[in-house]
Amino acid sequence: MDAFYFRHATKEFDPDKKISDDDFHFILETGRLSPSSFGFEPWRFVVVQNPELREKIKHTSWGAFSKLPEASHFLIILARTKLDTIYNSDYLKNHLRDVSQFPEELLGKFLERVEEFQRDDFNLLDGDRPLYDWASKQTYVALANMMTAAAQIGIDSCPIEGFSIEKMNQLLDEEGLLENGHFSISVMAAFGYRINDPRPKTRRPFDDVIKWI
Repeated sequence: MDAFYFRHATKEFDPDKKISDDDFHFILETGRLSPSSFGFEPWRFVVVQNPELREKIKHTSWGAFSKLPEASHFLIILARTKLDTIYNSDYLKNHLRDVSQFPEELLGKFLERVEEFQRDDFNLLDGDRPLYDWASKQTYVALANMMTAAAQIGIDSCPIEGFSIEKMNQLLDEEGLLENGHFSISVMAAFGYRINDPRPKTRRPFDDVIKWI
């Protein structure tokens, strides 16, 4: 509970304090080990330490403007697009074979179930956006785990949605980070150490948020 009360959306970071390599590796590892639908891991974590790219991001994303360049570490979370997440994609087949160690004789039937889920259960196959949104939602699980892990070791963070998806994708594509449309930006986060104490945490009452049936 201390970690959850400690964590807040840090608006300003101390530029003189840097996260150690071991601590940030721990944070990234909690993201890598996060759960995803069907275990497909539809994400990529891009750690941006390059000063020139940070400056470009600062002036492209209004949400990042006050966090850069002061944040110790800056993270862009990409979501895989329909090219990789549709049921018959090469990415999913390779992932199941090479990463999940899925038995070859069961692969076809499993992908049929994925197709049924995508087509009927979640209605994800109408256009390009639904599968991207499905993948993007999953990246927030990893984001939450990384922010909580950071708070557990006294490191601050701030999730960032303050940007134009189109403009940020254009910038990232120019930097060669989207792999010809296989990725799209999902969310960003800054990590470091607070320079000011936050105001007391406010939330809706427990009984207003929780319902038992």
